Amino acid sequence: MSNSRRQVYRRRRFAFFGVLAVILASGAYLTSTGLAPVSSTAATLTEPPALSQAAVEPTWPGQGAGAIGAVGFDGVLGSTGDQASMPIASITKMVTALVILEAKPLTGDEPGPDITFTDDDVDFYYDAIAENGSVAPVSAGQVLSQREAFETMLIPSANNYSVSLAVWAFGSVDAYLVAAADYLAANGLTGTVVADTSGISAQSVSSPADLVAIGKLVMADPALASIVAMPSAVIPTVGTVTNTNKLLGVDGVDGIKTGTTDEAGACLLFAVDVPVGDTSITLVGVVLGGDTHSELNESILSLIESVSPGFRTVTLVEAGTPFGTYTTPWGQSAQAVAETSESAVVWSDTPIESTVDVAPVTLGEKGDSVGSVDVTVGTNTVSVPLVLDQTITDPGPFWRWTNPGEI
Repeated sequence: MSNSRRQVYRRRRFAFFGVLAVILASGAYLTSTGLAPVSSTAATLTEPPALSQAAVEPTWPGQGAGAIGAVGFDGVLGSTGDQASMPIASITKMVTALVILEAKPLTGDEPGPDITFTDDDVDFYYDAIAENGSVAPVSAGQVLSQREAFETMLIPSANNYSVSLAVWAFGSVDAYLVAAADYLAANGLTGTVVADTSGISAQSVSSPADLVAIGKLVMADPALASIVAMPSAVIPTVGTVTNTNKLLGVDGVDGIKTGTTDEAGACLLFAVDVPVGDTSITLVGVVLGGDTHSELNESILSLIESVSPGFRTVTLVEAGTPFGTYTTPWGQSAQAVAETSESAVVWSDTPIESTVDVAPVTLGEKGDSVGSVDVTVGTNTVSVPLVLDQTITDPGPFWRWTNPGEI
């Protein structure tokens, strides 16, 4: 073969393998880029709206000490005056009722077992009169159901029936007092001490905060909640008894117990249902050390009127609200939206804080979960899932081939 032909052959071979190399390299590039996964896209977050409101200032009585809370809300919402333990007079009977019901429960409106009263109960009656306490008639051989006896103890605030019921349930007042101390300790009522069943003793004391907690326990018991809401009752052999709580039925007040002694002053542990949007909240409050019950009642109505507007229903998260936006390098976009709506009843300036957690996505179907928004109201947290509102599809091989730096 001549040199010229050999050179031509070499050039053709080089050209062939050069073209082949380009084809193989191009094939490798197109294959690797066309099939390569795309990088994930992080969301741009949307700042949740501020939901907290200004503080509400309750209108407190100008005298005595008090506190107010609400069923379903921890502790007290506000307080005034000395918060130390002090005499609570006949509010003590609510502790008596709770302790007895733990040993001898009543369900709803059931009458419970019959109680036959004896000469000892007649003696309790005369003992209460000697102490200048409130009483209701009793006679040896008298038979009342447990519920009727409770109504006689609580509605007219009969001291003698508080003793009779404690002895019936525990065998003696001393045994009752041991059970009461255990009950108070078990329920964390460390500011409460009962020295008797009726509260005629100034040694039966409690703190305003404890009394709010006791009121919540009372309203959680269907039997007790129904009894303390009764304006009056007709008791066999006793007659008609009338509730000492003159606020019953006024502006939604439906309980709980009055108390009056020289040491305690005029006292009222009260409950009231207040409307909040489509629901209602049960307020439980107490005022101790008032001058007269008429003045006390007026001040409590003012307190309720000032506190009620402090509750509102807040939409924490509304379904469909965007909390993040995805924009892919290939031009698609989708939002991370709330899957469901959540609301809560909020008191006054209770802090409301929202935290958004949205994960990066690569591809996704509409409705796929991509994170959550957590809303904390006071000590409670509600979590709502965030989902894609649009499908993010694959960009296809052409985009990959023309945008290798985005892969």
